[in-house]
Amino acid sequence: MKIGILISGRGSNMVAIVEAVQSGEIPDSEVAIVISDKTSAEGAERAKARSIETVVITRKGRSREEHDEEIIGELKRRGVELVCLAGYMRLLSADFVRAFPNKIVNIHPSLLPSFKGLDAQRQAFEYGVKITGCTVHFVDEDLDHGAIILQKVVEISDTDTAESLSAKILEHEHALYVAALKRIVKGNYKILERRVVFGE
Repeated sequence: MKIGILISGRGSNMVAIVEAVQSGEIPDSEVAIVISDKTSAEGAERAKARSIETVVITRKGRSREEHDEEIIGELKRRGVELVCLAGYMRLLSADFVRAFPNKIVNIHPSLLPSFKGLDAQRQAFEYGVKITGCTVHFVDEDLDHGAIILQKVVEISDTDTAESLSAKILEHEHALYVAALKRIVKGNYKILERRVVFGE
């Protein structure tokens, strides 16, 4: 399976995916391209260092639809079958979602449907919940809404800060994303309304 990864920043989840593909932990797959929407993204250099083709496509004042159209073109030209968002900080247009139906995956640092959007870790901390975590989900046209693939619970201790909580969640994000992609690449799953059901 050819995977394309979209990033905006340091790319730590992208690195986890690339290394799991290159080691064979995620079987029968290759990372065909990494696309950054920011020229300054540290992740772009990290991808190049791992011999992954890397392209920067900035918005440059264009509409979301125009920007997405260029990204879709680069993904399609490389035969990408699965798109992974790894710290990609822009909402995808409806056209993008329709171009890869049920083939776009994201990781979000909360237990969805709680704490959608930006700064989910701080939202959870400030709300005072005792547990939060991370969620790997398919992407649809609504924010942080698509069918849930896997989740991991992270406990919030009395000594945590929003920053320490973010770091704790990130430790689990990498392994959870890789575990989800291993299942998706095998293809032995069904999406039943909001639920992703895996076979043996």
